[in-house]
Amino acid sequence: MTAQPGLLITDTTFRDAHQSLMATRMRGADMLAIANHVSHRLPNLFSLEMWGGATFDVSMRFLLEDPWLRLRKLREAVPNICFQMLFRASNAVGYTAYPDNVVREFVLESARQGMDIFRIFDSLNWLPNMRVAMEAVQDTDRLCEAAICYTADILDPSRTKYSLNYYVRMAKELEKMGAHTLAIKDMAGLLRPYAAEVLVGALRNEIGIPIHFHTHDTSGVSAASILKAADAGVHVADAAISSMSGQTSQPNLNSIVAALQNTPRATGLDLDALNQCADYWETVRTWYSPFDTSPKSGTAEVYLHEMPGGQFTNLKEQAESLGLGPKWPEIARMYRDVNMAFGDIVKVTPSSKVVGDMALFLISHDMTIQQFLSLEPGHSVSIPHSVVDMFEGSLGEPEGGWPEHVKQIVLNGRHARAGRPGEHLAPVDFDAVRTKVEAAIGRKPADDEVLSYLMYPEVFLKFAKARAAYSDVDVLPTPPFFYGMQKGDEVAIDIEPGKTLVVKFLAVSEPHPDGTRTVFFEINGQPREVDVRDKSLLSTVAARVKADPADLGQVGAPLPGLVTAVAVSQGDAVKKGDKLLVIEAMKMQSTVYVPSDGKITKLVAHIGMQVEAKDLLAVVE
Repeated sequence: MTAQPGLLITDTTFRDAHQSLMATRMRGADMLAIANHVSHRLPNLFSLEMWGGATFDVSMRFLLEDPWLRLRKLREAVPNICFQMLFRASNAVGYTAYPDNVVREFVLESARQGMDIFRIFDSLNWLPNMRVAMEAVQDTDRLCEAAICYTADILDPSRTKYSLNYYVRMAKELEKMGAHTLAIKDMAGLLRPYAAEVLVGALRNEIGIPIHFHTHDTSGVSAASILKAADAGVHVADAAISSMSGQTSQPNLNSIVAALQNTPRATGLDLDALNQCADYWETVRTWYSPFDTSPKSGTAEVYLHEMPGGQFTNLKEQAESLGLGPKWPEIARMYRDVNMAFGDIVKVTPSSKVVGDMALFLISHDMTIQQFLSLEPGHSVSIPHSVVDMFEGSLGEPEGGWPEHVKQIVLNGRHARAGRPGEHLAPVDFDAVRTKVEAAIGRKPADDEVLSYLMYPEVFLKFAKARAAYSDVDVLPTPPFFYGMQKGDEVAIDIEPGKTLVVKFLAVSEPHPDGTRTVFFEINGQPREVDVRDKSLLSTVAARVKADPADLGQVGAPLPGLVTAVAVSQGDAVKKGDKLLVIEAMKMQSTVYVPSDGKITKLVAHIGMQVEAKDLLAVVE
């Protein structure tokens, strides 16, 4: 194939907006406000990236938005540009493997609701995991884009595991599997400019399908990687509107378009329209500044820890929630050490999350990587659930397999499952699940809601409960949604076409004896008032008992978090190593195991309980 004139561009702003906003992501209302401009002024964009796994999760978890409804609204507003999504192969848009029929149905429903391009990848680059999702897309009239996840450096002679031949071999296999296009998914921004030229050039010579390049700008030089890839003949590249670009986001779309003007690879995009988009997003971004925790500049540190752009800020948030914020440099180095101990694996969700979970675990327990590697089978260390799950085979197999010694430490007597994870999972009975969800939310769920539940059961049920209580909060402007209103503030809320509510906040009363206050406001000039509970008046909280480290029967919380599962009851006879409960902190799940044979004489923990480190969970005698 010869290089095609012009470089096609995907605008990633509509998925992540900016990777530093991972704690909340961007609200759909802010995307809809600019959608008409994008549709009319930038119709020759190759695609808009709409969904990734985290986007689907966080829209429900933090924004109380239905990701399917967001897709439908944006599809209506932008009917003329392809929509693109990330799809984690057997992990769909979640963090675990799902039955094959769930993977297929999710693909079909997404296509029905307007998704055009499915970028399918596996977190360990294990091709068997990708087959079901690829076949599902091939059964539709949509585009199947198979991805090779890039790690290490093909120009480094000391990193032979992920060589140029490795990527070419994988690309050829994906082409044979029926991929319509090939994506180079450089999730950490590790593909340096000259390596990008070599890789794209080699792929152009070896495969006959278009090549799509995705990278992150954590290093600060990834725009050069796109330009070098363009010189080598890459067909499509991902970038972000300038005011939302850089750091852990994608490279600057506006500047790349300008750099390619008056060259054979000119994109044909309207630079003035892009700059108007940048003005809009620059204002919107200020609303999200409290959540903007990305590095303030590009850093070559990414070549050390190799942390994906989408994980970088999430891991920092996790570290802060665990009280480990000041130890971030140690966490970054530990991330690298854990990766190498695991055999130098491909790191992208969910495998990257597992490496991050282990790094945080070791730092929070004051363990070095050497101490971890010196553990013997039969040890009593409660290794994070996600790590055990991965070594048991839930994510498939990495290139070259798992290091045997580390595998024995992690599994600690458990047995790994061979083969593709989906093969071990029974098909889901959708009718039974639909009945279960209906009982939980008190109404018949739509087909897409059943899929949302299957992806994130607890998150969806909390989301559905919130929607039942507060209705559609998507219509609220972003500043009052995040920060509330101050006395005298007035906002206009469009609740449906042609119907706007003008709400003015007037005053709040002193607290009533029952702990409520009266809020006074106006709706379209008419005075209203409502009594609401003031949660800030609850100033005293009963102190929790801490586990006595001298008493081996007292089980304490290994980290702060939320108890999401309890596997025992008071009075149960238990054996050492039995599962006691699961604690979740910022999506990191840690399983707590029974420390010795005995009986549960006291069970303090319960599902939904928020715990601090070392809080007493149970007593085993």
